[in-house]
Amino acid sequence: MAKADQEVGGGKTVIQQANKTVGFDSDAQILVMEQLCKNYYPGAVELKVLRDIELTITRGESVAIMGPSGSGKSTLLNMIGCLDRPTSGSYTLGGNNVSMLEDDQLSLIRGAHIGFVFQSFNLIDQLNVIENIEIPMFYQGFSEHDSAARATELAQMVGLGDRVGHRPSELSGGQQQRVAIARALANDPLIILADEPTGNLDSQSGADILEILDRLHEQGKTIIVVTHDDNIAAHARRVIHLLDGRVKRQEYKDK
Repeated sequence: MAKADQEVGGGKTVIQQANKTVGFDSDAQILVMEQLCKNYYPGAVELKVLRDIELTITRGESVAIMGPSGSGKSTLLNMIGCLDRPTSGSYTLGGNNVSMLEDDQLSLIRGAHIGFVFQSFNLIDQLNVIENIEIPMFYQGFSEHDSAARATELAQMVGLGDRVGHRPSELSGGQQQRVAIARALANDPLIILADEPTGNLDSQSGADILEILDRLHEQGKTIIVVTHDDNIAAHARRVIHLLDGRVKRQEYKDK
């Protein structure tokens, strides 16, 4: 597997892998969507999921995306995370029009700058806590020593310093989600995307996870959460409401 090298200079991170170079301008607005649309074509039918999305997110924001089932929340999260491409319109992430990038370049941006936290944790059962946290660093070419040291540090940060040798089946749901958050932080991403991060947890474990996300936001991380829960959205500084694939309204909160 090719090694990815990161060079920083003039406010721009350059990722190099397999002769592909992508610049990521960390000084610009992190995310800008203009007239973004996403259509799917199941059979001969055109399904319009996102319609004319206009959205800007700046460094250090805490944003919740809400809406009823079928409103386009998960599709928008996939767009933000470079897991899918728009049908039309533009999406600029860190100065890159990502809708124009090749798949391997999108993969580099995801690996280096975006951390994902899923409702179902998505941990690998055969690996212990440290090994699960190390996965993103393996794909970025970290040395074994450096990845183990950082994974240990992150495990301690999320309160799992005494569980580093445990596998997911030996952990509670809340502990598994802590591992997922630590894994999302492995490459020190600019954006953390969380899809219903407390959906499979009891109320106390959910509150603990939200406390961790709040603390990360206070440290300057950009947090984007998809949720249907008003209590989770209350932790965000901005709430984006979707309806029928459109941004219906946005709420800004002073905290």
